[in-house]
This record gives sequence, C-alpha cells and structure tokens, in this order.
Amino acid sequence: MTPFADSPLAVSLGDPAGVGPEVIAAAWLRRESAGLSPFFVAGGRDVLDEVGRTLAPDFAVITIEDPSEAPAAFVYGLPVLGASGGPWKPGEPDTDGSWLAYDSLKWAAAMARGGQASGMVTGPVAKARLADIGFEYPGQTEFVAAACGVNADDAVMMLAGPSLRTVPLTIHVALAEVPGLISTALIVRKARIVAEALIRDFGIAVPRIAIAALNPHAGEEGRMGQEDTTIVAPAIAELREMGIDATGPHPADALFTPRSRSTFDVALCMYHDQALIPIKALDFDEGVNVTLGLPIVRTSPDHGTAFGIAGKGIADPGAMITAIRMAGEMAQRRAARA
Repeated sequence: MTPFADSPLAVSLGDPAGVGPEVIAAAWLRRESAGLSPFFVAGGRDVLDEVGRTLAPDFAVITIEDPSEAPAAFVYGLPVLGASGGPWKPGEPDTDGSWLAYDSLKWAAAMARGGQASGMVTGPVAKARLADIGFEYPGQTEFVAAACGVNADDAVMMLAGPSLRTVPLTIHVALAEVPGLISTALIVRKARIVAEALIRDFGIAVPRIAIAALNPHAGEEGRMGQEDTTIVAPAIAELREMGIDATGPHPADALFTPRSRSTFDVALCMYHDQALIPIKALDFDEGVNVTLGLPIVRTSPDHGTAFGIAGKGIADPGAMITAIRMAGEMAQRRAARA
C-alpha cells in the first residue's frame, strides 16, 4: 500500500463565519505530526489566508488550478482550488458566506465524484442559513448522497471516535415518531450497509454489530413495549442468518460501558440521541461523522459552526484532523482493494 491514495482529499470550507476555516488551517499546520494525507480546499482562498495568518505568521496559501497540483503544493502551503471568496467575518454569518459554503460543498463533491479527489471532508455549515438560499436538503449528507446518485435512505451516518462507533437508525425526527419509523427491514438494510463498509473502508474482516434496544431493559419481555421483541429481535435473527455477527437487542443503559464496548465494533442505535450522546461524551473533540454506503469517501468533524467562538483562536481542530486522517485511511483501503 502506498503512503497515500494517488489523488488528494477535497475539503469543503463550511460556513466562513464559523470555525471551519480555522480548524482546516490548523489541520494543515499540524499535517506532519498528525500524519495527514495531502488535501486541498475547494474555494475560500482569501478567508483561509486571513484566518491562517492569525494562527501562525508563516502560514501560506497556495492557489492551485487542478487537484493534481495539491500533493506537491501541500508541503509548502495549504492548497486552495480556484475562487477566492471573502472577506472573513468570524461570528457574523451572512448570505455571501452561505453561498461560499454551498459552492465549496458542490465543488468538493464534484471533485470526489469525478475521481480528481480520493474523497471529501466537509466543513461545518449552518443548515438554516443554507436553507435561506435555497438549499433543499436536510443536511450535507443528503446532498452528497444525491450528488452520488444514492438514495438518502442508503446513505448511513456513522459517528466514529477513538473509543466508539455508533449508527443512528433514525436521525432528525421527534422521539415520539421513532417507534413508528423503525422496522425489521430498515434495521437489516442499514446493518448490511454498515457491515460492508466496515469491511471495505475500515479493514475489519468480521464486523461485530451490537444492536441497541428501543425500550428500557429491552422491553422487559413486553412490559415496557413490544418493539424489541417484534421488530428488533427478528432483524438480528435475519442478519445472523446472512452471516453477519449481530447481537442484541442490548439495553442501551449498559451498552456503552468500557467492558461492553470491547465486545463490538459498532453500535446500531434506534434514534439520534441514543447514538450521539455516548459518542459526544466519550470522543467530543475527535468525533467524526462518516457517511457509509456511498461510492466516494466522505467524512466530517462531528461539531457545528460554533459561531460564538469563531475567530478567537480557541477552536479545537482535533475533530477536523481526525476526519481528514480517517478519510485518507479509508481512501487508501479502497485504493488497495481496487
């Protein structure tokens, strides 16, 4: 396996008024110590140049005209493809910034989809502000899935950190709606996508998938709900018949203890907070959002724009660094299997 995949990673800027530009710049400054694959940023040259100089006097941006120029430029400066964008107004989101974030996202996705980039890493955006300019997707995941021609239901969000990987079966819906949305077929479909991705992108030969119960105590034989018996357990049985190492339904209150975490590679959870609370409690500064089931590699730091601290030099770049490193490792594994 070569040190890096042949093509560099494409990074989208995120909202320029948020912490995205500074954590990207900080990631480049730590590229050697962090062992990062070469990457370039899609647009936002002026923003990155300004924010980078607040972090290090010798920070440099190198404008490139083609992604193939990025690996050589990466040694000397942060490669940025194309348009400038600006000015930088940390903590003051506006329409121009939303358009810059959207254009950068589209460009990075196109580079990854077209093979000029080995994968993409997305900076944090403000979904409501993108909606104000006509962005019609619930989030970046759905946009990237559509750009790849993948049904949104088959683009699976996994949260990954040094201590834990989790997958929410349902995401941005009210808790009251969850019991009506889960089904045996949905659990089986998403678990199969997860298992295939862990083999292909993470090098886990036989993934162990722990499936969380919906109800306390896994329903306690129906006294606290029937779903775990009638929906979740049949899905686990079906997965096991397919040769997938799935276990459960596991009561969620004990699933994330250190001893329990050592018994599985990923936890498939029934709803948003069941999956995200443990990952943020354990790995907040290094949590990565990975989209499984796509023909391209896509990761993102698992945090938002943090407008309140943007431009103050205190944003922790750990999650962005981990997202870039993970994307590079995934791209290497895909290249080795090609």
